[in-house]
Amino acid sequence: MLYNEFQDLKLSALGLGAMRLPVIDGKDAQIDGEKTARMVEYAMEQGINYYDTAWGYHGGNSELVMGEVLSRYPREAYYLATKFPGYDLSNMGKAEEIFEKQLQKCRVEYFDFYLFHNVCEMNIDAYLDPQYGIFDYLIKQKQNGRIRHLGFSAHGSLEVMTRFLEAYGEHMEFGQIQLNWLDWDFQDAKGKVDLLNEHHIPIWVMEPLRGGKLAALPEKYAGRLKSLRPEEAVPAWAFRFLQSIPGVTMVLSGMSNDGQLQDNIQTFREKRPLSEEEMAALLSVAKEMLGKKTLPCTACHYCVSHCPKGLDIPMLLELYNEHTFTEGGFIAPMAMAAVPPEKRPKACIGCRSCEAVCPQQIKISEAMAEFACLL
Repeated sequence: MLYNEFQDLKLSALGLGAMRLPVIDGKDAQIDGEKTARMVEYAMEQGINYYDTAWGYHGGNSELVMGEVLSRYPREAYYLATKFPGYDLSNMGKAEEIFEKQLQKCRVEYFDFYLFHNVCEMNIDAYLDPQYGIFDYLIKQKQNGRIRHLGFSAHGSLEVMTRFLEAYGEHMEFGQIQLNWLDWDFQDAKGKVDLLNEHHIPIWVMEPLRGGKLAALPEKYAGRLKSLRPEEAVPAWAFRFLQSIPGVTMVLSGMSNDGQLQDNIQTFREKRPLSEEEMAALLSVAKEMLGKKTLPCTACHYCVSHCPKGLDIPMLLELYNEHTFTEGGFIAPMAMAAVPPEKRPKACIGCRSCEAVCPQQIKISEAMAEFACLL
């Protein structure tokens, strides 16, 4: 197992994410405790020492199961991370209540790593609002030793992350972002990496395989990669990509079965970053994959000045692309929740004034109508 240094700690380069644990009868809230225990045992034997859970994973049961399983090991044998559930605005005034409950659920007296969960458009104002006292409370717990390291995770835009770091950046010890070769340009993961590196904040990675979508590719793409690294499996390319990104310290993978765990551990036995040629080939595959399902908006903003409703069309098309490529998901609806109703796709009147000036000749009115139906 590869290890990375973080302050005075030696962290396994691969962490076990507890969002996609094995379940019973396909029911997300019913975790298979025996299979999970077996996976954790193997992970421990192979050197994984970082385990990431959260209040809302598996219907609230992830912390319970991970707490029970990890309690079988000496406390110094693992590092445990969980998060304050700010993805639900009703939790904002409950920092103390939730934190105390999490300690009970996880059967620990302290958390090695604790995060502001899912900083995004929907909750950034609340996270920064002193009336809730979330930041002050978590800092107090850090001072009391019940949080050893404080950080954040973010699915929000670069602008949202920038706001958060302007307020709390000097206190953030690590930042967890969605980072993979498909999202390098698509979700501006590159910009987020640059931002964290500018702040000298170590990078934690979530969704390295984009929920499994990058674990298997159509043969024409897989064959192209195979020609460059005949011995490398497709999923391993995602991890080799991350090994090529400066600042990446922890890669979390939500592994659901023994096979995935074993394969990922094998990949993390050595570091094999991509060459310039390999990186170019991988990003070329990403561009082709996205081109088949996304609209070619370049955010030139010509359309905005011609929209009688004042819609931020480039932003809406960016979310449209995310939603259609992912075939659903939570990111677009989450971001849209922060947009006033009068500025959402449904507000488009189909006048086509925007289309008259679009250099890419995108049928914007049709996209807005479709997006309004999908949300």
